[in-house]
Amino acid sequence: MSPITINFDDLSLPGAPKIRITPPGPKSKELLAYQAAHESSAISYAKGMPMAVRRAKGATVEDMDGNVYIDCFGGAGVMAVGHAHPDVLKAAHEQIDQVTHALDIPTPARKEMEEILVRALPKELTRMFFGGPTGSDAVEQAMKLAKYNTGRIPFIAFEGGYHGMTAGALALTTAASHKEGLLPLVPEVHYAPYGYCYRCAFGRRPEDCSMECTQYLDRMLADPHSGVTKPAAVIVEPIQGEGGSIVPPERFLPNVREICDRHEVLLICDEIQCGLGRTGKMFAFEHTGTVPDVVTLSKALGGLGFPISAIAYRESLDTWPTAKTIGTFRGNMIAYAAGAGALRFMLDSGLLERTEQLGRRALELLKGLEKDSGIIGEARGKGLMLGVEFVSEKETKKPAPVLAKRMRTLCHQRGVMIEVGGHYGNVARFLPPLVISEALLCKAIEIFSDSVREIENNPSGE
Repeated sequence: MSPITINFDDLSLPGAPKIRITPPGPKSKELLAYQAAHESSAISYAKGMPMAVRRAKGATVEDMDGNVYIDCFGGAGVMAVGHAHPDVLKAAHEQIDQVTHALDIPTPARKEMEEILVRALPKELTRMFFGGPTGSDAVEQAMKLAKYNTGRIPFIAFEGGYHGMTAGALALTTAASHKEGLLPLVPEVHYAPYGYCYRCAFGRRPEDCSMECTQYLDRMLADPHSGVTKPAAVIVEPIQGEGGSIVPPERFLPNVREICDRHEVLLICDEIQCGLGRTGKMFAFEHTGTVPDVVTLSKALGGLGFPISAIAYRESLDTWPTAKTIGTFRGNMIAYAAGAGALRFMLDSGLLERTEQLGRRALELLKGLEKDSGIIGEARGKGLMLGVEFVSEKETKKPAPVLAKRMRTLCHQRGVMIEVGGHYGNVARFLPPLVISEALLCKAIEIFSDSVREIENNPSGE
């Protein structure tokens, strides 16, 4: 089938970015004040990007005061095919008139989702279990599946990993800020260094790398005195998201796969953020030809932000008895219909290939900025999962989280939505909808680049 022809400019609001009044404007302030008075103090995104949203389309968002932004965050990767995608909206609207919830009883919408996932998944991953409503739930299900099949308790995760906020998923997550005041969590979780070349745990450079990070994992599993008893599984993000958009060396994931096989340990790939087209492949593990035993999915799976999660796994692991694991919101038929529509669009429109090409163009521009800037340590990424790491000086690589947060504010005031992450909160992260036009993406990077230069010319911000 030849790719369908799409005018990507038509999928977004015209004229972006358009700032009528420095955000937050008065109407946004009114809603922000109401939220602050009634919602939890844990609210975060509305503090980093103060605004109230009126509508969104494609890769653009309009706030209550008429400001139109280029959305380079896409709901933390949820909006893969953009806001209000017409084909996905049509599927969701039609489903609402039929049935909206059916537990795990089969429906045409559920079958449609399964069929498109069978088409997208590697042939080795033949079984699916749907959960909901978040990626954390998928990780919990993957943990449960691994424990049940192996009879073992421990897990190995990687430094910089983010896997969710429920007890098991949070135990696998390494950010101290998420765990402070909540310990202890699920026991027997151990951590290995990730393939974070810019800040190699072993002080290596790419030119003299001997993959000490995966050698360390091998040692953890092989040495009877490593302190790690044989785990149920190793869980890894093929490309780390919240850890700072970190792309490991090409040998990293295949090495992890080989080590897991040699030690008879399951491999779980967390594709909740990096999967479903984000990196230019349907799954990030495909870049290295690796196939895990279990894959976790959520975020873009619901098409337009409808909540759903899933795991896909090998036939040999399908040992659960009836009702061994359950979940009410695995019956969200709107999420199935919208998700199937979004995945079909990805596969039939050539969107994956386009994402890979756009990502190369964007990274080329950001690498040029890295070369010219004294406060950008590294620009990196794959497809439309990009990160720019801010440092006080390039030689020492001292993290500069204050500069990254100032960058987020400057970009937001000029009509570009980005977020901040990374080990030290010093990485500006780009996760735009995959349907963003090249013109909008280049404009966003131009505004980002201008903001970098402003910060360099006025480091104190006074």
